[in-house]
Amino acid sequence: MYFKEKKYDVFQMFNDRWALATAGIIDDYNTMTIAWGSMGTIWGPPHKGKPILTIYVSPARYTHNYLEKNDYFTVSFFSEEFRRDLSILGSKSGRDGDKVALTSLTPVSVEHGVDFEQAELTFVCRKLYSHQFEKEQVPQEVADWIYTRVPPHTMFIGEVVDVIER
Repeated sequence: MYFKEKKYDVFQMFNDRWALATAGIIDDYNTMTIAWGSMGTIWGPPHKGKPILTIYVSPARYTHNYLEKNDYFTVSFFSEEFRRDLSILGSKSGRDGDKVALTSLTPVSVEHGVDFEQAELTFVCRKLYSHQFEKEQVPQEVADWIYTRVPPHTMFIGEVVDVIER
């Protein structure tokens, strides 16, 4: 796995650039903009842990259903010129129609999922674990700020099985 040798600035990637989390196959998928994520390793001896990417998705989001029912998901990062497209995909719901058609992005089939031609960097992940946060367990200031009207997010941990760089 050559990508284990690469260095990714995950703080900048998620917080500043955003990404698309996508689950499903090219004929039946959904995608959404995310700004929360983390990377690291889990479940292995020293120097042999599984490389993982973790995303956090609200159960209210349509993509959440796709993440639950599929074994794989992708997380794609784009250059700044696609910020408007990511804004659209974060504010519209796939329940209401083909929101990708409102953007300049082109979905493409990849092994285990869906990517976008315009993505600079995509992580293909095999879902290892998911867990919905419990409101009582998150810091009170977070619960007061985010979880007053919506249920807590679900954490999806995926083993990175491939990296696509363009």
